[in-house]
Amino acid sequence: MRLLVVEDNRPLLKEIVRLLADNYDVDSAENGEEALYLAEQSIYDALVLDVMLPGMDGFEVTKQLRDKNIDTPIIFLTARDALDDRVKGLNLGGDDYIVKPFQNQELQARLSAILRRSSPMTLNHTFCYKGIEMDDKRKQVTVDGEDLPLTTKQYDLLEYLIQNVEQILTREQIFDRIWGFDSDTTVGIVEVYIHQLRKKLKKYGYEADIQTVRGIGYMLSDK
Repeated sequence: MRLLVVEDNRPLLKEIVRLLADNYDVDSAENGEEALYLAEQSIYDALVLDVMLPGMDGFEVTKQLRDKNIDTPIIFLTARDALDDRVKGLNLGGDDYIVKPFQNQELQARLSAILRRSSPMTLNHTFCYKGIEMDDKRKQVTVDGEDLPLTTKQYDLLEYLIQNVEQILTREQIFDRIWGFDSDTTVGIVEVYIHQLRKKLKKYGYEADIQTVRGIGYMLSDK
């Protein structure tokens, strides 16, 4: 899963990224404008968002995202502990509110909780689509009970498709999610990996479920 952490205190930002990087792919931003731009790409599973940011604050970032129907889960992580602030953040569309200073275990637990609520992952950390099961802890895939070896990028791509079943994902979304904004490769790599996945799934009759949406991207669907 991929997270965006937004915090203008650089030492604290580095510490949060370090804390979460063991279990997630983590991007970061230090101001509201950058956070809004990144979050608008709709490639993140959750945002950890400070409220007091230079320029656009975290509340305004949240409002603009929700106004654009971007429903990525948001955890506010802020020193603003007044009840009015908590209520405002949640009413704007935040999913949780943690006051600084915070305990690392609490942040991780609350993040896991909102990801469980918003993700198709089961309680035993698996993603499922028809006969495909992905064990997110061991990074292993089985199809109709048979092991399916995948490279790291192939695994991440299949997982992203299953997380967004019946939804169209643009090539740019897939590229930014799997390879990242700073990748040296080009968006054309997406087509290569889609072809690889289809080839590996053909044996089981699932290759046609990875559908091409002409001129846009791809979608996992059996319809």
